[in-house]
Amino acid sequence: MTSSPPPAPPALLDSLGRPLRDLRISIIDRCNFRCTYCMPKTVFGRDYPFLPRAELLSFEEIARIARVFAGLGVNKIRLTGGEPLLRRHVEGLISQLAEIPGIDLTLTSNGSLLPQMAPSLAAAGLKRITVSLDALDDAVFRRMNDVDFPVADVLDGIEAAAAAGLAPLKINMVVKRGTNDDQILPLAEHFRGSGHILRFIEYMDVGSTNGWRMDEVLPSREVIARIHERFPLEPIDPNYPGEVAERWRYRDGAGEVGVVASVTQAFCRDCTRLRLSTEGKLYTCLFATDGHDLRALLRRGAGDAELAAFIAGIWQGRGDRYSEIRHAATPAARKIEMSYIGG
Repeated sequence: MTSSPPPAPPALLDSLGRPLRDLRISIIDRCNFRCTYCMPKTVFGRDYPFLPRAELLSFEEIARIARVFAGLGVNKIRLTGGEPLLRRHVEGLISQLAEIPGIDLTLTSNGSLLPQMAPSLAAAGLKRITVSLDALDDAVFRRMNDVDFPVADVLDGIEAAAAAGLAPLKINMVVKRGTNDDQILPLAEHFRGSGHILRFIEYMDVGSTNGWRMDEVLPSREVIARIHERFPLEPIDPNYPGEVAERWRYRDGAGEVGVVASVTQAFCRDCTRLRLSTEGKLYTCLFATDGHDLRALLRRGAGDAELAAFIAGIWQGRGDRYSEIRHAATPAARKIEMSYIGG
């Protein structure tokens, strides 16, 4: 006789009544790409700074934190970076996290290392993966990643991930008006009928080094209009409460696309996410200016109950809604960079 899974813990609610359900963990602040909207080559005239390795959380620390979060009601964990596949022996971390009951474990990658690593990631227990792909045209893609990396290798990585069983994949395109918005239709056409889900993300003002300007944001409604004119679409319901992507499907049955309109159509009221940075700080919002030092508690010997109480207190006091107030009260202080907090 098999035992039934343990009951889910009661929802932990923040000050706006939002439950804690998702944890995004940045496991490395380094990347082999230099996409200007995330990790430009230089910051204020200097090489992009990286953390000393001793400041990164160990795999054991990450796994312990994840188990505490699971006990607080988290049921989805996404590994991010930087580029998470650059973290040596990442399969070991995945295998530890995959053992936590009730956790949907995913990973976001630029896809460059997937041709070699996809089979070992699947064998370690990873079930799904999201790949960032900002253009199908090779020249545009090389300009976007700013290290002259060919798009063909990322497409090979997507195929390798699908062959390893990490499908359907989600393919994320960050859209910048005047830079790569001419790639919307080519990408839509390429992934129609593939079984993968293409998502278009509005260029966001994360961090303080990417030179973000509002006039470079292409609203998601325009993205949908462009695709709909060529391939008719119809809206579909979200998969779950708090899903960030607005879903649309092709009327001819060739699959679906999504848009993430975090600039023009804020979805703060449904946000269920906490973010753990590379050096062990908890951030209550992608656009946060300050984090809460969880690593210090870990390394001074705090028990799981103390860690859980610390996390619960942070969440219960959370009132972030940056995207809803962006135009009225955008903070002047420098925000945490995406490479430290993940997407």
